[in-house]
Amino acid sequence: MKKHRPILLLTLALVLTLPSIVRAEVEWQTDFKKAQEEAKSNHKFLLVEFTGSDWCPPCMRLRKDVFSTREFQDYANKNFVLLELDFPRRKSLSKELTMQNQELASRFGIEVFPSIIILNSEGKKVGELLGYDPTVTVQNYISELEKARKS
Repeated sequence: MKKHRPILLLTLALVLTLPSIVRAEVEWQTDFKKAQEEAKSNHKFLLVEFTGSDWCPPCMRLRKDVFSTREFQDYANKNFVLLELDFPRRKSLSKELTMQNQELASRFGIEVFPSIIILNSEGKKVGELLGYDPTVTVQNYISELEKARKS
């Protein structure tokens, strides 16, 4: 039995860490209508991110510093359907996606990247976060999202 102890301990350690390894990241949708339908049917808010994924440094920092954290992802999974509306310069999007994103940017008056628009499950705008300050913590960012959800 002592011979197998290291293998048992290693197996136990693996089993205990497996949930954190397997934990799925949040899914960012790109189709506004589908995201809106999902938000409505699941009684969640819709977090709409207007981003320049391949050219906008603050957009990239927001992704890295906030959206990729476990804390944000756990919070978002419970409260939001996430929608990314990208305005890339180096990669191309389909014509339909480009038109959808431009129409929504116009509809919401987007002038700053990144811009986060919060819609309730009925599609009414309840909040926005414009730009990104890298000194803001994940907790502060979540607090701002909570204020929008509770308004």
